[in-house]
Amino acid sequence: MSVTFARGFRAAGVTAGMKPSGRPDLGLLVADEGRSAAGLFTTNAFAAAPVRLSRQRLSRGGAQAVLVNSGQANAGTGLSGDNDAERSTAAAAELLGIGPEAVLACSTGVIGEPLQMDQLLAALPGLAGSLSPEGGESFAQAIMTTDTRPKQAQAERGPYRVGGCAKGVGMIAPDLHLATMLAFVTTDAPVPAADLRKLAADVLEPKFESLTVDGCTSTNDTVLVFASGAAGGDLVVPGTPPWDDVSAALDEVGTSLLLQLADDAEGAGHVILVEVSGAETAVEARTVAKAVADSLLVKTAVFGGDPNPGRILQAVGSSGASFLPQLVNAFIGDVQVIAGGEIPAAYREAGVEEARAAVREREVLIGISVGNGPGESRALGVDLSYDYVKINAEYST
Repeated sequence: MSVTFARGFRAAGVTAGMKPSGRPDLGLLVADEGRSAAGLFTTNAFAAAPVRLSRQRLSRGGAQAVLVNSGQANAGTGLSGDNDAERSTAAAAELLGIGPEAVLACSTGVIGEPLQMDQLLAALPGLAGSLSPEGGESFAQAIMTTDTRPKQAQAERGPYRVGGCAKGVGMIAPDLHLATMLAFVTTDAPVPAADLRKLAADVLEPKFESLTVDGCTSTNDTVLVFASGAAGGDLVVPGTPPWDDVSAALDEVGTSLLLQLADDAEGAGHVILVEVSGAETAVEARTVAKAVADSLLVKTAVFGGDPNPGRILQAVGSSGASFLPQLVNAFIGDVQVIAGGEIPAAYREAGVEEARAAVREREVLIGISVGNGPGESRALGVDLSYDYVKINAEYST
């Protein structure tokens, strides 16, 4: 499974010496015949230099490659950070024989640290020289920071292939418009640029926005989608069976990457799936789901194996969404813990142990209904552990 599963792509990853750990830290992904590209980016006002560069280049046209480093975020680095992003992508473009505007950039690591340009530039010739259709695994390894394992996925529908990889196990919140979270998705379908942007917005954006680890929106969050067109055939456009095929494959890859990101979240022992229904609108439902998944009290209750309905009640009530409290019902697994806005006597008398068993599962489902409206949404979160605090307390060291 890899980002090069889709035809027409090559990738590579190397150790450039930019990480103190000595692990792989520089990756390159290239479409041999770049047809189109699209991106989703962080809404953080302090967006990193590579985010600003990539966003600008995609607004002007397509892209054929992305250069990714891990170790330094190149955020909070001012004009020198912008210059480093431009210099590094220009050097990569020269080695690839394409224009610098066709190369995007992504960085992940410690905020405030500039790129180690000497090591990066020295490693680029070897990186470009090792590009291959089998290089997806090494690329996925090179983009990791506190990840314990690479996240990769692939899917095939009809004649089209979709591949992808992602990193990011902390500083993730549902605010793409988008932990650092980086995701790279490729397809060999011949999708025009405008339609690829629609696919990214319709299929991937809601999916990745549903993930929250710690409620913190990174300076570097980026999702990039590339289409090589190597599968051939007619252009893939909305309202056609090929569009449905590509959408389904993209959805499968996005879902897999999302679950892998949650499962490998920093210090997490449990994945929390919050499903909300009955809201007046999907936006209202999303507000409730996000409030519950982001709640520190809910997270710590799940970590401690404590099925405390009061934590859910508090999070729903403080979400800011519009609903009638007497219409709120909630379940932990199959156990009803809130009925008509109250914690029912039946739960207190007989349901506690069953609910306690449910929160001990690796995946904890919290189902919430806030009325009779059509609005539905979900959020994917994790518990808050001692290890999360330790990892982030020591992150810059």
